[in-house]
Amino acid sequence: MDLREIIHMAAREEGLDGVGIAQVEGFSASNDVQFYSQWLDRGLAGEMSYLQGEKAVKRAAPDRVLPGAQSVICAALIYNSAEPRSTECRDSFRGWISRYAWGTKDYHDALMPRLLQVEAAIKSAATAHGLEVQARSYVDTGPIVERVYAKYAGVGWIGKNTCMINQQIGSWLFLGVILTSLELAADLPATDRCGSCTRCIDACPTEAIVSPGKLDARRCIAYLTIEKRGEIPEDLRAGVGHHVFGCDICQDVCPWNNKTGNAPATFLPEFQAQEKVFHPELKSLAQMDEAGFREVFRGSPVKRAKYAGLRRNVAVAMGNSGDKQFIPELERMAAGADPVVAEHARWAIKKLSS
Repeated sequence: MDLREIIHMAAREEGLDGVGIAQVEGFSASNDVQFYSQWLDRGLAGEMSYLQGEKAVKRAAPDRVLPGAQSVICAALIYNSAEPRSTECRDSFRGWISRYAWGTKDYHDALMPRLLQVEAAIKSAATAHGLEVQARSYVDTGPIVERVYAKYAGVGWIGKNTCMINQQIGSWLFLGVILTSLELAADLPATDRCGSCTRCIDACPTEAIVSPGKLDARRCIAYLTIEKRGEIPEDLRAGVGHHVFGCDICQDVCPWNNKTGNAPATFLPEFQAQEKVFHPELKSLAQMDEAGFREVFRGSPVKRAKYAGLRRNVAVAMGNSGDKQFIPELERMAAGADPVVAEHARWAIKKLSS
């Protein structure tokens, strides 16, 4: 019985675009895990408390997540689509929602069923040969550092922008892992092919990539527009630009995401761009009530920013637009009940007025 072949066959049948295997042994002592711990200790995770504490300990020790774990199966799923990049869209009347959130389904819900099918195939094959198997699947849902596992499994390398990059299919990838008690032969880690390129570092408007492979989340537009609650630091608001949920800039400029070569577009219907979500009008977002927010973004990762968070981000994007036509809408937002949204609206009015 060739379990590796069964794993690869099941992954192909589920439409996964990359799969590799890493061993658990020695993982805790790897430089990548130590780097991650130091990143947390320096406070570079900002307010993302769910990354810290006991969960941080588990991230460094897979056998604490699944006792007896010996191997990690890593999978990648392309979410890229054919629409233009954020660096190509300059309409001041419109905001930007990150590419990964354009579809009709949250990536957790799109990738997890596929992983569970692979997991079931492994268990079925092993059980048929008298092997008892423990397995557990994760899609950004547990104390797992998916990128590090994926690196050692040969799925790709961790780029200077901290994204997983695959030489053939670029970096527009969702990652998932299956921890298993099976002892499987590991794949070779992928070679780092970023070379001397610094396009992602140079392009970041808020200088969040402080050095190759080191991200200060507190300055990252994705963090500021999704994870950050309350006020966005005033000195970073101009850098947020037209982004209202997430940011794609460091991937947009990456040579490994070349439109004519790497980074193919997915054909999966759940990742195709919805008209109301791709490059949406700022005024429409500002006028959207909470019921409308729930309807438009049903099943979408955008819900993570919450209604008030999206309105806060829209106020900042309007302020950065340079267009005074937004002032009446901002005045209505400034007069609203939410103090955070109101403060950002007043900031935007002041910026447009000056």
